[in-house]
Amino acid sequence: QVQLVESGGGLVQPGGSLRLSCAVSESILRFNAMGWYRQAPGKQREMVARISSDGTTTYVDSVKGRFTISRDNAKNTVSLQMNSLKPEDTAVYYCKAERFWYEYWGQGTQVTVSS
Repeated sequence: QVQLVESGGGLVQPGGSLRLSCAVSESILRFNAMGWYRQAPGKQREMVARISSDGTTTYVDSVKGRFTISRDNAKNTVSLQMNSLKPEDTAVYYCKAERFWYEYWGQGTQVTVSS
């Protein structure tokens, strides 16, 4: 059973930074893509950033230029560096691993941006 464990969430002031990490229980090279998603209260879950096995990255427009997704194949981790955080970035952030038609999700980590 694949396990994904997120960490790094917390409370930060507007304009601040956080770095989320996702530890995966097996080699991330076995997945077609890794991604970060978020869900705010009363809203649908949305893709924030995604990185494919060849390193291609995709971002939702609202975070372009502020967030950076990266992967460490040796440590089996995927990270999301979040800068210039805004109150609208407040959400539970989830890590996802994709392998063909299978999806694996972490339990989520809360990010709250507030003064």
